[in-house]
Formats: sequence, C-alpha cells, structure tokens
Amino acid sequence: MNATQPKCSCSCDEDSGPPALVYPCSGSADVGEIADHAARRLDAEDKAWMSCLAGIGGRVSGLMASAAAAPVLIAIDGCPHDCATKTLQLAGFTQVKSVRVTDLGFKKGKSPVSDPAAQAVVQRVETLLVEQKSP
Repeated sequence: MNATQPKCSCSCDEDSGPPALVYPCSGSADVGEIADHAARRLDAEDKAWMSCLAGIGGRVSGLMASAAAAPVLIAIDGCPHDCATKTLQLAGFTQVKSVRVTDLGFKKGKSPVSDPAAQAVVQRVETLLVEQKSP
C-alpha cells in the first residue's frame, strides 16, 4: 500500500471508481515470492492495488466487498497450482485475469527473486490492464 496516500477499501471516488486489485499467491517457492514482489511494485506505482488473498480465502467481509467492487481482479500465480486464481474463483469471483510466473520462463525452485524477475511479471500485468481498457 502506498503510505503517502490513503486508499479506500470499497467506496472510491465516483469518477475513477475502484482500481484493479491484484492478488499474488505469495507462496513458499521462489516464484511465489516473485509474484509477491511484482504485486507490491504494482501497488507502489499505483498501477493496481495489492489486496489480501488470505482475506478472500477467509471470506473477510470488507475484502470481499472490495473485490466485488473492483473493475478487474488480477491473480498472480507463481506456478501451475494456480492457488491465487482458484482462491478467487472459489470465493465466487469468475472474472479473474491471471498471470502465472512460470509461464514467463521462470522455473520453480530455480528462479532467484530479483528486480528484473518482478519487472517481467509487472509488464505482463500492465499488458492485461491495457487489454482490459480496450473496447
């Protein structure tokens, strides 16, 4: 979360509406950590707001409401288990856009967490966001 500017949870400015929300798997493998770093970068750059995947799994009412109000939900999965995507879908969110770190050429257990790795994921998410805005 950007510490310099407070973010709303689900009652955003009517003109801009709620932002895209991004949910990284943040799993125990290196590719999960890459997903987490990418989500934090997207949040810091105000390209999408990082939200709490565990809260969705736990059906926390405020987090569920924020997800329901967002124009797009983006899951960043580290590996083919697709835990972030499946968690959102099991919570009833069907319009989830997904990025899988391993689909970008990273190998689970063999991909050091680095700025270039996180940036590759950020670029893929940015592409999804541009596609989402196109008619």
